[in-house]
Amino acid sequence: MNAPDVAVSPDTPSPLLVERADDRVVATLNRPDKRNAIDQATIDAIHALCAELEADPRILIITGTDGVFASGADIAQMRERTAADARAGINANAFIRINELPMPVIAAVDGWALGGGAELAFAADIRIATPDAKFGNPETGLGIIPAAGATWRLKELVGEARATELLLTGRIVDAAEALSIGLITGVHPTADLLAEAHAVADRIAKNDRAATMATKRVLRAPRADHPHVDLEEQAVLFESPEKHRRMTAFLERRAAKQRSAE
Repeated sequence: MNAPDVAVSPDTPSPLLVERADDRVVATLNRPDKRNAIDQATIDAIHALCAELEADPRILIITGTDGVFASGADIAQMRERTAADARAGINANAFIRINELPMPVIAAVDGWALGGGAELAFAADIRIATPDAKFGNPETGLGIIPAAGATWRLKELVGEARATELLLTGRIVDAAEALSIGLITGVHPTADLLAEAHAVADRIAKNDRAATMATKRVLRAPRADHPHVDLEEQAVLFESPEKHRRMTAFLERRAAKQRSAE
């Protein structure tokens, strides 16, 4: 991968370090002195990265630094925000953009993922974590609601009853419980977390790019759009040269195995 992006001023490091490869990008939240709290500069960097990945789709891995994914939104900034800021959906729109990227997004979570940090993780397509990961939305204790996606994404991920209990109590969920309720798909040692995220990305990258993006689009479609949306996406893929190439290769491999078994 290329070296991480850094801000122009050496005294102001980028809040989001970005490493790029041909088929994937790794974005590392980089405000360790603020426990990776998501501030306006982070949101601006997320929008810039999304613009890049919308133009040149690649798998995205999002992770944190120093044993923290993201401790939440930057409270010092949030305290000063007004009704107009709330209606602007500053964090919500950035996380929607993350979720709607053409290629899959993987969140690799170590340590705290709270408030806006949890909502960023919820916006990913796949979440893996370390045993030290902790998820929670304590916003009501601060006099606000989790308005950057948790009130609707969490229901889709873990069911309405579980989401209701977690959001109304603000209870913290550890990695073991997160795995048991389907919030994450795997728990891995801290030292292996990024490698495991790359292993997931490797499996995705082996598949047909067009079929992967079509699958993500269909997964995001409203229930009322099915099965029409599935059939239209499949119709396009049925005419693709890559579908023919891959199916031909599959049949040739199977025929070769049958001959060797005889």
